[in-house]
Amino acid sequence: MKLSEINEVLKKVETIAFQLPNGNLVPSHFHVTEVGKITKHFIDCGGTTRLEEVANFQLWEANDYDHRLHPEKLIHIIELSQKVLQIPDLEIEVEYQMKDTIGKFSLDFDGINFLLISKLTNCLAQDKCGIPSEKPKVKIGEWKSKASSCEPNSGCC
Repeated sequence: MKLSEINEVLKKVETIAFQLPNGNLVPSHFHVTEVGKITKHFIDCGGTTRLEEVANFQLWEANDYDHRLHPEKLIHIIELSQKVLQIPDLEIEVEYQMKDTIGKFSLDFDGINFLLISKLTNCLAQDKCGIPSEKPKVKIGEWKSKASSCEPNSGCC
């Protein structure tokens, strides 16, 4: 989800709710403590230089049960961040404190809740690393050792 998309959604909803991948909701007394632009400039294992930018939201919860973030306030925070930090219409990445570490998520909307979508690592140079596109599937009962099926002078060895 891009910044322009979240702004359109926020104009239509009365409350904001973020749903974790396990189905649980982030407690309703959360705050968006940061909105920023993260730039990642790196080289992948295949030698390609890459540059990625995302708009970053940090969700945080405290014992402040009397305040709720309303859609119009989040719109204001996003617009101010875009203006002051000159953030273009980037994809949003959300950080949220998990049990032992910070989780990073992509963002979507299901018509009711903002969905925190788990992010996964990946090799960006699989073609250069020799990683097969799909792991070969072998049934154990059909597998035969090459050594046991090799006859002398058959050319298999």
